[in-house]
Amino acid sequence: MKDNIFHIVAFFTVAIWGTTFVWTKLLIINGLSPAQIFTLRFIIAYVMLTAFSLLRPLFLRGKLKTAYPEKWRKIQHKWVADNWRDELVMAALGVTGGSLYFLSENEALRFTTATNVSLIVCSCPLFAAIVIGMFYKSERFRLWQTVGSLLAFAGMAIVVLNGRFVLHLSPIGDGLAFTACMCWVFYSLLMKLVMDRYSALFITRKVFFYGVLTILPYYLIEPDMPSAEVLFRPEVMVNLLFLGCVASMLCYLTWSWCMAKLGAVKCTNWVYFNPITTIIVAWFVLDEQITLFFLVGSLFILSGMYMSGRKKLK
Repeated sequence: MKDNIFHIVAFFTVAIWGTTFVWTKLLIINGLSPAQIFTLRFIIAYVMLTAFSLLRPLFLRGKLKTAYPEKWRKIQHKWVADNWRDELVMAALGVTGGSLYFLSENEALRFTTATNVSLIVCSCPLFAAIVIGMFYKSERFRLWQTVGSLLAFAGMAIVVLNGRFVLHLSPIGDGLAFTACMCWVFYSLLMKLVMDRYSALFITRKVFFYGVLTILPYYLIEPDMPSAEVLFRPEVMVNLLFLGCVASMLCYLTWSWCMAKLGAVKCTNWVYFNPITTIIVAWFVLDEQITLFFLVGSLFILSGMYMSGRKKLK
């Protein structure tokens, strides 16, 4: 029963992430670049999380400091990890789950089709299962879980391709999309090194910090930020606040929490569900059509997720 709660949270996290493509597209229409959107949403998330981390001990002081000194110690705000090796892992998480992931995914769209990018990036659960299983025996799928993961992958491909089975190969674009895919795979692998020793709050805050820090060299090439007139448009402010507070701050927290409880491979499998949410929201907001391929692919994904989430086969 406990696992069901974590699966539900992971589902809603991925569902929210699936909507971000639509909100990002609306921001691009308003003149923001993908790099600017990433930087602003991560800055918002980092400021919000840091404020919460600093203020939380003040509100809980009377309840915990005397009665539960161990819990009080754990909620104290800390700026750096316990040692330099862990701090390097945090920096790597900021790159793989932040700057390099978003840059490679968005830059891939300049050289190849959105279909190719979606198909390659959303295949990361399959690669995650292979890579993480090489290092952690406890994360390896059994036969029926492997079949379920492959079924979900097939469903994701059906949804993304939407009946158009001709892919336009582009070495540069597809290579960048695959880079984004592997970034998320290694983000999941690196999380296993620290998620048992640090809180989800601390890890997520460090991801945002190093994500912003490592995107800064990009602005040496493209030194441009949106004007105040653009930023203070209601539609821009609302979308940025949603991406920063909900899709970044809240969702990265819940994702770290679910990975700690479910395991990296099971949790990452929920990424297969991402295109479903994107298409549903695009149907409402952008008036894009839902097809029979979407319905069939969604059924495959849900069936595969059910199989891969089962602990044993009756």
